[in-house]
Amino acid sequence: MALSRSDSRSGTGPVTGSARSVEEHLRRVEELLRPLAIRDVAEVAMGAALGRRLARDVHAPLDLPVFRNSGMDGYAVRAASVSVTPVTLPLTGVVAAGQTGQAPLPPGSAMKVMTGAPIPPGADCVVPVEDTHGDEHTVTIERGRKTGDFVHEPGVDVRSGELLVSAGTTLAPRHIAALAAVGLPTLPMFRRVRAAVLTTGDELMPAGVPLRPGQIYNSNGIALAAALTANGVEVVSVEHSRDDPAEFGDRLAAATAHADVVFTSGGVSKGDFEVVKDVLSTRGGEFGSVAVQPGGPQGLSVSDGVPVLSFPGNPVSTMVSFEVFARPILRELAGLPPVPTHDVALLDPVRSPAGRRQFLRGRLDGDGVRLASGPGSHLVAAMAHADVLIDIAPEITELAAGSIVKVREL
Repeated sequence: MALSRSDSRSGTGPVTGSARSVEEHLRRVEELLRPLAIRDVAEVAMGAALGRRLARDVHAPLDLPVFRNSGMDGYAVRAASVSVTPVTLPLTGVVAAGQTGQAPLPPGSAMKVMTGAPIPPGADCVVPVEDTHGDEHTVTIERGRKTGDFVHEPGVDVRSGELLVSAGTTLAPRHIAALAAVGLPTLPMFRRVRAAVLTTGDELMPAGVPLRPGQIYNSNGIALAAALTANGVEVVSVEHSRDDPAEFGDRLAAATAHADVVFTSGGVSKGDFEVVKDVLSTRGGEFGSVAVQPGGPQGLSVSDGVPVLSFPGNPVSTMVSFEVFARPILRELAGLPPVPTHDVALLDPVRSPAGRRQFLRGRLDGDGVRLASGPGSHLVAAMAHADVLIDIAPEITELAAGSIVKVREL
């Protein structure tokens, strides 16, 4: 059975039996989230389009360059006038970038031009200033040029009506540069997937509040929001609930009212105060173990028609859960390329628990990878030094230094 987005209050039943494999849980997450593929289109200002997916082909509304212009600071001349050098020509004017209404260039003369300035009618090449010397009235050309040298003709970059950027493209700065150059103020973009983050736990405090015994700072809310944003998702809210079912239910209802998907952290294990599990299990949510370390306890639910992914609360477990289970499908929905993976050599020996697929935090070092921390799911500060996850298969319990492993970039 699979969770259904169309069923507002139900999903599959609780997980029983042995732990689910990483591959199976990943498949279930993808089944749950793939229907979120957004088809809503809106005009988005050019300045807000970076990282968004283009909904329709964009064709150039004009030629680029728009007019004949100089590719160098120098002198606009007729090639025939500089066929024999050195030659001294009279100066008949100066053309600056942005200048309009330029007079034609008389035969046998030169006009000083700046980079990007219009080429005066009658000129057919530009001699760079480095190949000249002169004064206010004349210029001596030391090196001749042929027709077309350093002259940018209209449309050599793109012609009006030609395809500029294809539909489905996730806009990078290079796309923005081209689209801005043809003067488009807005672009037709697909709406991003909207996500809400809801952390839980009586022990979690916001930054800036002095901690009392038994309390810690809430890093998961900020960290999950950052991970979502970095992977093409619009974060619409980041909230926190105490371990109180009524409060959690209210916070969840507020989140599902304006989000396409909700991510929770904490409250999914086998303790006495598992508020996420307690509330969502009554709505058909499934909670159980995945054969992975860290991040074994996982939950999948649908509440008010909105998918809910529930991760364990230890900070490293939360972030590894996102990287392994949510990041791939979210990048697909955003039109972003898959997470890069590489095969590299271990520079340290590792041990791994039998039957669990382990994701160790690693740091690339030359052609190999070193461990950046121990396996503990509480070592969040050490994770800052990692740039990859080392993927250890569940049947492997020990690897010597020099063994080849697969890593995925963080």
